[in-house]
Amino acid sequence: MNHPLPDMMSGTMGKIREMIGANAIVGDPIVLGENLTIIPISKVSFGFAGGGSDFVPKSGNASDAPFGGGSGAGVNITPIAFLVCKDDNVRLMPIAVPASNTVDRILDQAPELLDRIGGILDDRRKAKTPELTVEE
Repeated sequence: MNHPLPDMMSGTMGKIREMIGANAIVGDPIVLGENLTIIPISKVSFGFAGGGSDFVPKSGNASDAPFGGGSGAGVNITPIAFLVCKDDNVRLMPIAVPASNTVDRILDQAPELLDRIGGILDDRRKAKTPELTVEE
């Protein structure tokens, strides 16, 4: 006797294939003007499960046993970045997850803060160092 479980699993996998394609991960380009193109990038994750059982009657033929089962799947698509193509330059612009607490906010802003401090220190060094001029 053929069990319906393989057919159920194949049907579920077929639906997943319909939902998830290459365009779900790397989206269609968005053209803005003559020299700016933005391409969305996403993370795709999914789970799949299936199972079943024959219910063998206490009396009767086991080959006529009813079958019970099912299968299912879940898909999650999360945008993570954009590829920004402008002129001959390409940049990856990640989408930052908002910080949930004070420590995370401080860590998120640390690189920008260090850049600012470095700029201030460079400005002070330039102000203290006299420029050398060459006289002819």
